[in-house]
Amino acid sequence: MLEDIPDRDAMLAEARAVAGLSDFGPDDFKAGLDQLIATYNRAPLNQRGRRRNQRRLLELLTTRLRIQDGFNRHPEILERSLHAPMVLTGLPRSGTSALFNFLANDPLTRPLRLWEARSPEPLEGLAAGQSDPRRDELEARFAEGRKKNPEFTKVHFTSADTPEECVLVHAFALHGVQMGFEVMLEPYGSWYRKQDLHGMYAYYRDILKMLDWQRPGDRWLLKAPAHMWGIEALIDTFPDVSIVWSHRNPLLCVASICSMTTLIMGPQMENLDTTALGPIVMDFYATSLERGLAARDRADAARFIDIAHDDFVADSMSVAENIYNHFGLDYSDRARTAMREHMRANPKGKHGKHEYSLEQYGLDPTRVRERFGSYAERFAIDLDA
Repeated sequence: MLEDIPDRDAMLAEARAVAGLSDFGPDDFKAGLDQLIATYNRAPLNQRGRRRNQRRLLELLTTRLRIQDGFNRHPEILERSLHAPMVLTGLPRSGTSALFNFLANDPLTRPLRLWEARSPEPLEGLAAGQSDPRRDELEARFAEGRKKNPEFTKVHFTSADTPEECVLVHAFALHGVQMGFEVMLEPYGSWYRKQDLHGMYAYYRDILKMLDWQRPGDRWLLKAPAHMWGIEALIDTFPDVSIVWSHRNPLLCVASICSMTTLIMGPQMENLDTTALGPIVMDFYATSLERGLAARDRADAARFIDIAHDDFVADSMSVAENIYNHFGLDYSDRARTAMREHMRANPKGKHGKHEYSLEQYGLDPTRVRERFGSYAERFAIDLDA
């Protein structure tokens, strides 16, 4: 019989002992921690999954302690301002990652990179120009992981320096979409849908300030499909934010995100029923899209631009130019050259092609067309293409 993940007080005590620190900062993270513990204990996780998620909770808590220690040591961090960040969102697998990696080549952008999203707290004592050992250790782990799980690499290539989703930073609030499967389980899934996200976004902003204090940039470039849940909070937290919304045939998006979710969940679960999972995944992301578009309709339309995945595939440079022109940015020769070089070095399918279908996940095309019909009509998406 599997042992339950310890309760909140026990997890907090262990984190304090590991980190040698006691201040977690604002305590509004505790409700999310309780929900996550309950979810991991209720879910049919195998031994590997139970241990993995307990270890991850401990890592989030110990890092949160070190983040707060950084704020306490360097109160000037919170005095920083972040100017006009650009945020990419849209359905998962709609091309947001490809567009993110492409735009990140502009020397004037400051993308969130995976290693620093995992370890945002400052490391004291690093010499000028010295590589952060946390980055080097993580890259070694990813290199090994790519060998062990080549299928996941085909779906979503990652390295320590890859521009990465904001959900990794949201997680330090013990909130957000987490690793992408917790929101498919109860009680966390229902709890998350009911939350006001302003507190999580405020904490996220402060961590970005911490990263900007360590490694400044001209303009932050950020990305996550999960931002569709928090459009209102995102705009309230960053009043000068610009938002790029990516669109693609949802039949392709849903099948792909079901596949990716299965790759994350499968090794951790006992007898994962993918045909039961598919409808849950579809509903979660359809609801996020509906809520995001409703919030968008209440905001200033000028802060948004829509990008079709197929247009980006056909002519990435023109899509980038349209984005820059829409937001009044300089599409410099340096940016163009860097983006062209990125395209040459990263052709489509470089890491392999992953095969999947809706039917594997208990879904049929008619059901998906019905759920996303109004979305497809609004953005002129051909659901039969």
